[in-house]
Amino acid sequence: MSRREELTDEQWSLIEPLFDKPPVVVTRGRPRRSEREVLNGVLWILRSGARWCDLPERFPSYQTCHRRFQEWVKDGRLRKVLETLADDLQARGKLDLSECFIDGTFVSAKKGAFVSERPSGAKVRSSWQWQTALVFLSASTLALLRRTKSNLPEKLFASGSPMSDPKR
Repeated sequence: MSRREELTDEQWSLIEPLFDKPPVVVTRGRPRRSEREVLNGVLWILRSGARWCDLPERFPSYQTCHRRFQEWVKDGRLRKVLETLADDLQARGKLDLSECFIDGTFVSAKKGAFVSERPSGAKVRSSWQWQTALVFLSASTLALLRRTKSNLPEKLFASGSPMSDPKR
């Protein structure tokens, strides 16, 4: 069962060619976790901004996810994955990320309130498009893209792009 914040089969089919099939190696260690499982863990970290050690148990170990994240950043694969997912969002959802906000935390204005609250009537966006868009709104992702010299942030937020033109 796939969760809404994980890659859909359609998204995976777009980026799967970016991953080589690992050679089958018989070892005494644990079996290699699939690229899709690990990528879902990496995207969860990028989306949430959480520490690697806080990765939920439904994903592969944080050490595995972090190690592959480093490999994919180094060889440019993660940049290609993010660019492919952004292009897919533009084509399917036509989301305008320039009109979104990064921090969705709502703090109660009540004196002495200790819990965060959502304002009444606020909609929670839970579609796969929104969950994927959250990856691109994350400060972690933007820092990664700057470090890899990707032009994706300029492409996503530039005026005249499909994501900034509501008529498209």
